[in-house]
Amino acid sequence: MMNMARNTTVPAGLPSLDVDSASHLRAMQDYLAYRIQHTDDGFMPFEEWMQHALYAPGLGYYAAGSTKFGSEAPEGDFTTGPELTPLFGQALAGQVAQILAATGTKTVLEVGAGTGALAAALIPALNLLDIRPQYQILEVSGELRERQQQRLEGLHANVQWLKALPSDFKGCIIANEVLDAMPTTLFRWDDAGNVLELGVGLESSSTQQDGAGPDAGQPRFMLAERPADEYLQTLVALRMPPLPGYRSEINIQAEAWMRQLGAWLKKGAALLIDYGFPQREFYHPQRAEGTLMCHFRHHAHADPLLYPGLQDITTHVDFTAMADAALEGGLDILGYTSQARFLMNAGLIEILTGLDPHDAAGYAKVVGPVQKLLSEAEMGELFKVMAVGRGLDVPLMGFTSGDRRDRL
Repeated sequence: MMNMARNTTVPAGLPSLDVDSASHLRAMQDYLAYRIQHTDDGFMPFEEWMQHALYAPGLGYYAAGSTKFGSEAPEGDFTTGPELTPLFGQALAGQVAQILAATGTKTVLEVGAGTGALAAALIPALNLLDIRPQYQILEVSGELRERQQQRLEGLHANVQWLKALPSDFKGCIIANEVLDAMPTTLFRWDDAGNVLELGVGLESSSTQQDGAGPDAGQPRFMLAERPADEYLQTLVALRMPPLPGYRSEINIQAEAWMRQLGAWLKKGAALLIDYGFPQREFYHPQRAEGTLMCHFRHHAHADPLLYPGLQDITTHVDFTAMADAALEGGLDILGYTSQARFLMNAGLIEILTGLDPHDAAGYAKVVGPVQKLLSEAEMGELFKVMAVGRGLDVPLMGFTSGDRRDRL
């Protein structure tokens, strides 16, 4: 195992930690240090680090009680499309309704529903289309599940929270910013053309922080690397040529999830909304540091070792890999386009035309967030929408213009 870099510097501009956050961080660091100390070689694969940092019971970012979403709350970490405006969900309703009509069902499954903002907009919009959906939510975070239940209680809708994925599903599946949060594998090409797997280790006792002060005795983590196993070497070699020093990710878990989707989606479609690229752009030579990013109180930085348990850790989605995995699972690729094009195809512009342009203040308040959804400089181009499914023989409205399946 070879050591690489130490996480000793807090990026400029990050907010300081309050007492509760600092206590939570220390508990998570102790937990991670214990896990690393009990490995055979002191090496925790990055995929495992990310799994613990995000999902460890009671400690992980998505498993502990902290505000994660929202543009208004300063303690929030990032904002999703549905959080920006209910028009996101209202536009999505047309596409969902078409899928439900084609399957003869009313069942919608949202995977990872956040604060419930999408469901809160989508369910009333479907009601207006004379569809009373049987709305299911699969949420791994107990804290978020409680927030969803509180938010949706007033809708008096048929909402059910699942404990596991279904084994036999017909209807429409929605996964908004889900794939990017699945633990990923990090790799690097060395100068000799070998693939190295990246992980996390502990600094030796001789270099640990000691003495007095708030950081006394605090575990200190470092990125480490080791030769990749044959499976990872093969995956990397199939996707890109050797580029010395190039570092990136392969989301093996997300690809497995897509293949598994083919086992339980019997009829219908899944709408996957996330930021990412087709494979040739994902592994572009100029993207030499990969796509991994962290989000802490609306500040983005690239150090996944800094605030485990307090910050989100994400990577962009390789949509080519997701499409290949879906095909391996027996599903069809029904569409792939930018978020902006999808929302416009689904009817967002028509919704805007129904607003009163003479109400300048009200119009600006509604249109401002929509511009973020559609603008190429904001979310419109970075975010993509992919539809995969089985048993549908109608073109999906969200992809009638600007379908990019030929670029995957």
